[in-house]
Amino acid sequence: MPAKCRRPRVVVLFIASLFSFPLFAFSTGSSDWKSLASGMDYTYVTAKKSSLVGDSRIFVLRIDPALWQLEAVGISNTGENAGHTAREWSQRQRFSAVINAGMFAADFKSHLGYMGSAAHVSNGKVNAYQSVAAFDPHDSQSPAFHIFDLDASGVHFQDIQKSYASALQNLRLIKRSGLNQWSQQNRKWSEAALGEDEKGRVLFIYSRSPFSMHDLNSELLSAGIGIVAAQHLEGGPEAQLYLHVGSIEMEMFGSYETNFKENDSNSIAWPIPNVLGVQQRPKP
Repeated sequence: MPAKCRRPRVVVLFIASLFSFPLFAFSTGSSDWKSLASGMDYTYVTAKKSSLVGDSRIFVLRIDPALWQLEAVGISNTGENAGHTAREWSQRQRFSAVINAGMFAADFKSHLGYMGSAAHVSNGKVNAYQSVAAFDPHDSQSPAFHIFDLDASGVHFQDIQKSYASALQNLRLIKRSGLNQWSQQNRKWSEAALGEDEKGRVLFIYSRSPFSMHDLNSELLSAGIGIVAAQHLEGGPEAQLYLHVGSIEMEMFGSYETNFKENDSNSIAWPIPNVLGVQQRPKP
């Protein structure tokens, strides 16, 4: 993965788990959104340019931030020494959906880039990554969720902090509004990403099938899902997305990564130290 220190596999404790899927039929097009709950829908985008392995489908979970609360949490918050799978994070924190919070350093703990909320700052250092997802606004004038480009005119990290209690800095995939930021390359991997659509809704994006980030961005931008900005969260076997809403449960985890695990054989979710989860907001 770019900008990440790859961990030796022998030091990771695996917790075995099986894929869990809903009992109803999968959607086959990006316009076919399936409702999970009020303000939460999902679809599958079938890539026009097939991946070298897998089904070439990209899962997109769409979340209305007015109805669902985002929270970034990790072992820095909990005081633990080891991470958990996305499923375990969901169970421990009572999240309805969980995805990677972003890449982490060789200490198996520190988020690469700023990661903080009003309750806890996991990493207070801002790095060179140009994408910042902000949530928990201090006032009603700011959008409930927004992905900022730090190189955009008039955008400054200090101003984001003044407007939002929580911010998550990661490597950029798509710049506002809908600009693919990756040139073509040979490297491919399973991907977990965070996006925003044209109505300000949160997009949890996951693909087990590996793509170059240029091709993944192109597929998302042409899929009709309204995506305007996105940031990379994690790739390869560590990329995860888990959701459990009502009777519907899905657990997804990656496998393929160029120069690390060039196959689709991974069958277990890997522990990860930091996640982004969602909980339903209390009804007024």
